[in-house]
Amino acid sequence: MPSKSNKDVDLNSTQDPYAQREAEKYENPIPSRELILHNLEQAGKPLSRVEFATIFKLESDDDLEALRRRLRAMERDGQLLFNRGQRYCLVNNKDLIVGRIIGHADGFGFVRPDDGSDDLYLSPREMNPLLHNDRAMVRIAGIDKKGRREGAVVEILERNTHQIVGRLYKEDGFTYVVPDNKNIAQTLLVMNGEAGDAKQGQIVIAEIVEQPTKLRQPIGRVIEVLGDHLAPGMEIEMAIRSYELPNVWPAELLESIKTLSSEVPESAKEGRVDLRKLPLVTIDGEDARDFDDAVFCKKTPKGWKLLVAIADVSHYVQVNSELDKEAKNRSTSVYFPEQVIPMLPEILSNGLCSLNPHVDRLCMVCELIIDDEGKVTRSKFYDAVMCSHARLTYTEVAKMLVDGDVALAEKHNALMPHLRELYALYKAMRIQRELRGAMDFDTQETRIVFAKDRKIDKIIPVVRNDAHKLIEEFMITANSAAARFLNAKKIPKLLRIHEGPSADKLLNLKTFLGELGLKFGGGTSPTPLDYMHLVDSVKDRPDAHLIQTVLLRSMSQAVYSPDLKGHFGLALDAYAHFTSPIRRYPDLLVHRAIRHCLLDKKIENFVYGVPEMILLGEHCSANERRADDATRDVVSWLKCEYMMDKIGEEFSGIISAVTSFGFFVELADIYVEGLVHISNLGQDYFHFDATSHQLKGERSGINYRLGDRVKIRVVRVDLDEKKMDFELLQKGGVPASEAVSDKPKKRRRKKK
Repeated sequence: MPSKSNKDVDLNSTQDPYAQREAEKYENPIPSRELILHNLEQAGKPLSRVEFATIFKLESDDDLEALRRRLRAMERDGQLLFNRGQRYCLVNNKDLIVGRIIGHADGFGFVRPDDGSDDLYLSPREMNPLLHNDRAMVRIAGIDKKGRREGAVVEILERNTHQIVGRLYKEDGFTYVVPDNKNIAQTLLVMNGEAGDAKQGQIVIAEIVEQPTKLRQPIGRVIEVLGDHLAPGMEIEMAIRSYELPNVWPAELLESIKTLSSEVPESAKEGRVDLRKLPLVTIDGEDARDFDDAVFCKKTPKGWKLLVAIADVSHYVQVNSELDKEAKNRSTSVYFPEQVIPMLPEILSNGLCSLNPHVDRLCMVCELIIDDEGKVTRSKFYDAVMCSHARLTYTEVAKMLVDGDVALAEKHNALMPHLRELYALYKAMRIQRELRGAMDFDTQETRIVFAKDRKIDKIIPVVRNDAHKLIEEFMITANSAAARFLNAKKIPKLLRIHEGPSADKLLNLKTFLGELGLKFGGGTSPTPLDYMHLVDSVKDRPDAHLIQTVLLRSMSQAVYSPDLKGHFGLALDAYAHFTSPIRRYPDLLVHRAIRHCLLDKKIENFVYGVPEMILLGEHCSANERRADDATRDVVSWLKCEYMMDKIGEEFSGIISAVTSFGFFVELADIYVEGLVHISNLGQDYFHFDATSHQLKGERSGINYRLGDRVKIRVVRVDLDEKKMDFELLQKGGVPASEAVSDKPKKRRRKKK
């Protein structure tokens, strides 16, 4: 008998026509998605989970839990919307889009859709009732002048900004706060008598009492005065408050760790593989304080055995403990210049968990068997106890292995045979990395060096030597092994996924490369190897830096998710974060999943299911972005402060980004960036070409393109805005007023 279509079934009761199908799929059958949608439509209003349970006469704990999971799954799949009133709504209009609000300093904004589609533009009028980071449902209202989808707000789903950090001003009888976060364009009006002891121009924290509406700005009260604007360290304090970074340990947590000792108890070492005599070593930066990983390798007849020992944080941070709750809340350590907000208290991050030299520590080991060609043939995981034989730095290891520093090698004589094997193994594995096409862009990182008064002394490039690359390669290998292990066990886990470029970005990339006479392989589905072939083919070109920058910008952002999507940038089918559990919560989750498997426990008894992993992935990804944004803000402020006494000075630089309103220039040797506004480019109308990353003068034909070398003068530095303005002096070696046009000159025709 043919099955019924949706049009044939009777949905006019609580009797589920799909009950048999549900019974075949689930041990505890629950109402089908079709019946849930029908009842919601019939109700004509949003319904709560309790109301659904009443409609369907569900009473047992199992049935209620099954309903909860079904509703959450329908929400995740875009069939239902969960509103601020804790009720479910229909989402049956293709023009309705749900997403996160991204504010802009000029008053407009964007909706970043949950489904990953392109952002929608929101006019300043539509942004009036919204604040940055809110969640809203919008409908597609049309296409704006720039060809972007434009949205109109249907409903505000979540309010995610509850406090504002900024400078307080008193003018004409009004008191208001100008937000430090420039994604928030609206000022906050302070209620009469609610400014406390705050003085004009001081940095304050204001609590929002009334959220903005279409006709009114947000209203609030001052709850804390942070201090004067230019007080030392204020930039970090402002970032912590602006981004609501958790930085105070809860009292319950502090109470719970009082029983921890400074040494690993003997009872905790029992039942573990004893690696204390093995010369495992840590290799990190000079200023590192917590040590997640240690390595050792030895030669075998057919290759090498590599041990990557990782701090066993999961032994100390038990599921749902006070430590666990706060670690999840933070999700990551936040690294500001000369200051860290750790994910775990110092007694763990720098003590019991850290693989400090010459003390016993608990660890989880990834043991890898690797052949002569650098291919991993086998891997396994186990719990161990270790004792690091040395705390080495990247600089020291590079001096010994690459530069042949005899004195340093003599100092670490006992370790040299093992270090040489590590280097030999790295070279073999490096070849495999290149063969599979893992990306290795030559990007420049910098480090801020402070003077005694916490003012920037200089900004220096970070030299990435072979010791950095060696450790990076071993960590990637262990991370990949962890992902493969968990995938094989089919246990819910959190992976690190990185998808390839979107169709739109790929089209723009190919158009840009075509204008340079370059071909990009791979058709509509390029591989990482296609990217690296292109990078290799242009490495000797003067515009190689430009091409590499555009390639990087075509990539998507890596996120945490249980989806089996692999890591495009590393050219790996499976990848997880396993090697840094002291500073990343996803790594801790991976450790828990591995230990569950090592104990031969049933997968269905694992504390996390796939729905929980989805939510944890979204949470950790968002907090990772929050930490990045906060540190970027601090660095921008510090760089502006550094340039305050350089107004009027001239510098050479390179165009690092091009926009419709001008271009940004990164200054050579001092690594700061500022804007040359389009109004400073002369009497011409410039067209912005986003695909070719350039501004084109309509009359003059002068082009300003990503990667062009220019000379500028610093004309303005704004600490509040964290921005610098430059005046263009020369393009290449030519004064700006005489810049050569790419446009052929027209001959004047004689009048007849």
